[in-house]
Amino acid sequence: MWRIIANRLAFGVAIVLLITIVVFGLSRAAGDPRNIYLDEYATPEAWDAWGERMGLNKPLYVQYGVWLWDVLQGDFGESLYYNIPSIRLVGERVPNTVQLGGVAFGVAILIGIPMGVISAVRRGTIVDYGVRGFALLGQSVPVFWIALMMILIFSLQLGWLPSSRNEGWDHFIMPAIALGWLPAAGLMRITRGAMLNILDSEYIKLARAKGVTSGRIVWIHGFRNAIIPPLTVAALIFAAFLTGTVVIETVFAWPGVGRLAVQSIKNNDFPVLSAIVILFSSFYIILNLVVDLLYAAFDPRIRLD
Repeated sequence: MWRIIANRLAFGVAIVLLITIVVFGLSRAAGDPRNIYLDEYATPEAWDAWGERMGLNKPLYVQYGVWLWDVLQGDFGESLYYNIPSIRLVGERVPNTVQLGGVAFGVAILIGIPMGVISAVRRGTIVDYGVRGFALLGQSVPVFWIALMMILIFSLQLGWLPSSRNEGWDHFIMPAIALGWLPAAGLMRITRGAMLNILDSEYIKLARAKGVTSGRIVWIHGFRNAIIPPLTVAALIFAAFLTGTVVIETVFAWPGVGRLAVQSIKNNDFPVLSAIVILFSSFYIILNLVVDLLYAAFDPRIRLD
C-alpha cells in the first residue's frame, strides 16, 4: 500500500512540475517580461539592467531553473500591481475563499445527498420526479444567471440580503447557494443512481425478506455501500469550490482568490497569477490522493492496486 501511495505522490509531483513548465512557458510566450516592468520610454541602460536583474541574458532552461528554485522556496516574486510579495497577497485571500467554499460545500452535501437518497427510496412518486426535476434544472441553468437573479430579487427588489460582502452572517447566503446549486444537483443524481443499484441488489432483498426495518436497510446497508460515488464527487467538488469560484466571487465582489485571479489577468500581474495556478493545482492533486485513500477506508472491496 505504501508503495502505491509513493507512486501516486511521484505522479503528482511530475504533474506539478509539468504545470510549472507550462506556466513559465506561457510567461515567456507572452513576450519579453521587461515589457511588464518598463514603459516605452525606458532607456537602453534601464532595459539592460532589468535584463541582468531578471536573468534574461541566460539560456531559457537556466531561467526556468532559477525561477523554479524561487518557487520551491515560496517566492513567486512581487505583485506588479500591489507591490507586495505574491504569496502574501494570495495568502490573504485564501481564508475568504475557504469560508465561502466551506459554506457552499455544506449546502451541496446537506441538500444533494439526502435528497438523492429520498428520491431513490421514493422512486416513481411525485417526490422522485420533483427531485429529478430540481437536479435537471440545477445542472442546466448557468451559475452566473442564478447569482444575478438572486441579487436582482433578494437584494435589489426585496432588500433582504446584501449583494456583496459585509460583516454579517447573511452575506454568505446568496453566494453559498449560488455556488452550491450546481454541485447539489449533481450529487442528487449520483446518489440516486448509486442507491438504486444498491436497493436492487440481492443482499438488500434478502434483508427485506428477513424482516429488517426499512430505515436500517436504507441507511445502514444501502447508504454505506452507495456513498462511494458521491464521496468521490464531493471531494472533487470541494477542490473545485476553492479553485473555481471565479464567477461567483466576481459577481458578488467577494475578496477571494477567484476574484484576485481575474484582477491579475486584467492587470497583467503574472507573479500573482502563477502563484494561484501552481498552489491550487498542487492542492487539487493532493486531494485526489486523499480520495483514493478514502476509497479503501469506506469499502474494503476496493484495493489501491
